[in-house]
Amino acid sequence: MTAAAHTCLEGGCACGAVRYRLEAPPLIVHACHCGNCQRQTGAWHAVNALLESHRVVLLRGKIETTELETPSGAGQTVARCSQCKVALWSNYHKFSQGLGDIVRFIRVGTLDEPSRVPPDVHIFTDDRNTCAPEPVGAPAFPRFYDPMKLWSGESLERLSALYPKDSPTISTYCLVRTKP
Repeated sequence: MTAAAHTCLEGGCACGAVRYRLEAPPLIVHACHCGNCQRQTGAWHAVNALLESHRVVLLRGKIETTELETPSGAGQTVARCSQCKVALWSNYHKFSQGLGDIVRFIRVGTLDEPSRVPPDVHIFTDDRNTCAPEPVGAPAFPRFYDPMKLWSGESLERLSALYPKDSPTISTYCLVRTKP
């Protein structure tokens, strides 16, 4: 997603109690076809815009969190509207490498204009529901991909700024995720 395409991206829950704003373009947008995302969303895949947590501003409402298991075993924290329980974003603990809530996976469907944030990549297509259409419009990978080859230079710089110099980086994350 280009910075020019990013202006006034806001979203919220189904009941309107929670509103939020993205203060930067996403680092990258994943369409994840894994079974876990299918189960959690009730859809063929989840579309998540990855963004630094400090760039997601809660405008109003109350968020509650739920801890869920993930196939990696590291788990995730899902932020939901405290009234209607719609999932707005997640923090995947494997991605944050134990550093807390550094990157949020925004549920693109909760944005006011989700069509402005199309997927940059389709992941875990080996788990794709056989009734679902083939992924189009972006690269597709059976499991995961090498972020160093797919992420923009700006996104990699933004992400590396979040990690302490002596901590694992995004490349460590991707090596863990690409193993079956």
